[in-house]
Amino acid sequence: MIRAIFVFIITMWVLLIIGGGIVVTFLGPISITGYGDLNQIISSVIKAIIAIILVIIWIVILTKMKNLIFHKEIKS
Repeated sequence: MIRAIFVFIITMWVLLIIGGGIVVTFLGPISITGYGDLNQIISSVIKAIIAIILVIIWIVILTKMKNLIFHKEIKS
């Protein structure tokens, strides 16, 4: 049981680090041009949508892992 919790926590931290790297590397440099005063708003909306999608993906991954760990522990 304790080993499974440690695996879950390590996976959580790895996902956080990967997510931060993705955001800084790929989302940071995104810029939109050609819309005048709306350039910053449009690029911010695109960045926010992508970041929210990443958060949802991470939550789904961690939830599935948690369910797998606890179902395995309940059966044994």
